[in-house]
Amino acid sequence: MIEQYQALFDGGQGEIIEKRSRFIANVRPVTTEEEAQCFIEEMRKKYYDARHNCFAFSVGVEQPILRCSDDGEPSGTAGKPILEVITGERIHNIAVVVTRYFGGTLLGTGGLVRAYTQATKAGIENSEVIEKKLAKRIQLITNYNDIGKIQYLLGNEKIHIETSDYTDVVTMQILVPIKKVEFIEKNLIEVTNGKIQIEQGDTFYYAMIKGEVIVFS
Repeated sequence: MIEQYQALFDGGQGEIIEKRSRFIANVRPVTTEEEAQCFIEEMRKKYYDARHNCFAFSVGVEQPILRCSDDGEPSGTAGKPILEVITGERIHNIAVVVTRYFGGTLLGTGGLVRAYTQATKAGIENSEVIEKKLAKRIQLITNYNDIGKIQYLLGNEKIHIETSDYTDVVTMQILVPIKKVEFIEKNLIEVTNGKIQIEQGDTFYYAMIKGEVIVFS
C-alpha cells in the first residue's frame, strides 16, 4: 500500500473567460469509474446547451484508472490538459468536467490547451485536497509513572492520541504513520525501560481535515 497520497475530499467549481468563451470546471471526488461516469453525465445534462463538456478522471491509488475526452474539441486540446493537471498535482479519486460555452472566437490549439488547463486549476483551487497517510492503530498499556514521558515523546513526533483510559493503569490508542511504527515502538520501550505493553491493531488511511483527524476505512 502507498504510504501517502493526495486525494480530493470536497469538490468545487472554477471559471475563466478566454476571448468571450466561458470555461466552467466542476470538480468532484469519486471512488469508482461508475461514479465518475455518472458525474460526467450529470454535468452534460446540466450544461446541455454548451458546445463542449470535456473531462478527465483518476480513480484508484496504486494503479489508477485514467480517462479523458476532448468531446469534440481538436484532439489533445482539452481532455489531455485536464488530465495532466490532475496527474501533475498527483491527486487521486477525482473527476473534472470542463464545460465550454463558445464565445465566437477561435482560440487555436495552444489557446485551448491553456484555457482548459487554467479552468481545471481554478476548479481544483476551489476544492479541498487532502493528504491521506497510511497508519497503524497501536494500543499502549503503561503505569502512571511513565505517562509524562510517553506523552512528551508522542507530542514531539506529532503522534495522534485517539483515546486515553485512566484506571489502575493507563490505556491509550494512538495512530502512528506506518513509516514511524518501528521508531515509535523502540522509543516507547526505551523511555519506559520496557515497562509498557504495545499491541498493534488495524492499518488504515487517515488525514487532517480542518484540524481534526479523520480515519478512512
